[in-house]
Formats: sequence, C-alpha cells, structure tokens
Amino acid sequence: MFPLRGLAGSCRRRGLARFAAGVPREAVDAVVVGAGAVGLAVARALAMAGREVLVVEAASSFGTGTSSRNSEVIHAGIYYPPGSLKASLCVRGREMLYKYCAEREIPHKRLGKLIVATGAAETAKLDMLLRTAKENGVDDLQMMEGSQAMEMEPELRCLKALLSPSTGIIDSHSFMLSLLADSENLGTTISYNTAVISGHVGEGLELHISESKELEKSSVGSPVSPQIVLLPKLLINSAGLSAVPLATRFHGLDQAFVPPAYYACGCYFTLSQTKSPFSHLIYPLPEDGGIGVHVTLDLNGLVRFGPDVEWLDGGMGDMSCFLNRGVN
Repeated sequence: MFPLRGLAGSCRRRGLARFAAGVPREAVDAVVVGAGAVGLAVARALAMAGREVLVVEAASSFGTGTSSRNSEVIHAGIYYPPGSLKASLCVRGREMLYKYCAEREIPHKRLGKLIVATGAAETAKLDMLLRTAKENGVDDLQMMEGSQAMEMEPELRCLKALLSPSTGIIDSHSFMLSLLADSENLGTTISYNTAVISGHVGEGLELHISESKELEKSSVGSPVSPQIVLLPKLLINSAGLSAVPLATRFHGLDQAFVPPAYYACGCYFTLSQTKSPFSHLIYPLPEDGGIGVHVTLDLNGLVRFGPDVEWLDGGMGDMSCFLNRGVN
C-alpha cells in the first residue's frame, strides 16, 4: 500500500519528477487502474514479466466493486459466441484458475451446474447451447432427460437439462488476496484512495491523478485538479464500472474505440435457516442482458438466488462510477 502523497515524495527523491504549473510529473513503467480481480491478475502477470507495476485504486481497499458483488462462479465457457476472445479465454482461463487455486490452497469447489429447460419451447434452445459449447471447446457437457436431472436434484422440476461438470465456485476474496500477495512480492506498488480523473493520449500517455476524497468535493460542484501526473509506458484500464467513463475522459483518444456503457442493477436473495435443497448450481436458459436468475451455492453451503436485472435508463454519472456509488 502506498499513499498518493508518498508517490509524489518518492518521485522527487528519485529525481523523476518535474513540475509544471505546480503539479509533479513522474515517469513510470506500467500502471494498472483498478484493484479488482482483473486488475490484480493483470498486475501479477506484468510483474512476473519483469515490469515495474503501479496499481491505483480509488477505494480504500482492493476488490470493493463488482469483484465482491457477483456469484463467485468459475464458468466453463458455454455461452460465448464461437471464435470470440471471451470463449477462448474463458475455456483456457478456467483450467488455469483451477490449477492456481489448487497450488495456492484457495477455497474452491468443482461442483457442476445444471442448465434447465422447463418448457417444450426451451428444449431446442438447450440443444443450440450444447452445440455452441462444443464449438468453444467445452467437451464435457451431458444432455439429460428431466427424470435424470431430478434424480440428481429432487427439488428440481424440468423437462431436460444440460450438466456442466467443470463449472465451480470460488472464494473470490481469498483469490484476490493471493493475487495481491503475489503482485506485492514481485515489487508491485498499490496506491489506494487514488483516482485517475482524466488523461491525455498523444506522443505518450498522461494520467491525471487525485486523491479520492477530492472527488467527493467534485460531486457537489467543485472542479478536481490533478495532484500528480503520471507518464506511463503502459496503461491497463481495469476500472470496472468506471472503465468506460474513464476512457471518455482521455483527451486525444479516438472515441470510436470506446464502447458504449449499459448499466443495470440487480439483487440476490438468500435462503436462510434451512438446509440447502441443491448440491449443484441451477441455471435457466440465458436471457437478454444476462444468464438469468440462477441458484448458486457458496463454499459454506449458503443458497443464493439472483441476480435479477433492472436496466438504468439514465445511466450513471462519472463520479458515481469512480466512487463505487452505483454498487450496493
């Protein structure tokens, strides 16, 4: 952990800073924006490759955004369009993740999942899903009749089901702790309460950095000025909900490369004070905007239903994203 003020002091001590309009500027090697699961994994990989890595995180700790608000499922690679990066990376990453968890003793379980068809119209969609999965390299799926699936899960009601044995669950916090430890042991610097407020793309990269508390003032109309400018050779934007708003704040970046943002919120519901009725994850067929309200188990056997999806027509303000205010 390294505070923003420490960054400025460090750059002066190392003779890397020069001042323009009173703002220190520091040349750095690789900057990762966001200390969630993706950001920490990227930081670890860069550090293993010999890069000098700085991770900047707007929150006071790691993984406080979407990385700690999800189903904690290790997916098999079933749903993605064949030939897409999502498909190939999910299949490859799944096995890498299981291997990493086993080596580092990160709590996880390969318990499998059932994707169910509850009506006659859905059975054809289940067949299409099976074909897609096979094209993606997921070769262990099993099509089941409803009676077979209900024998495995007596509380289930369905006509047919697709069993994915390689789907599992993981303790995401332990996973991120391990990535963080690996990264820091390899020399990575983490600066919490530190926000990238804008940037510039030209002959090189500029990142305009401020303490996160300054964004609180901005939310009531006060402008935010950078307290330090970083000049990285490499930048990775893994800022979660604020990744797209941040990209739009980079002057000189062709906005044709910035995808549109579509925001939604959802809720999970917990089944409490009773033994879990299921031993597998239970999923419906995918729907527009997601993979449907599903049943997940955590490593303590707690059952959760969700998430539902509510699209946010007005989107989210930049500062709400930067401060994780849209994540509850």
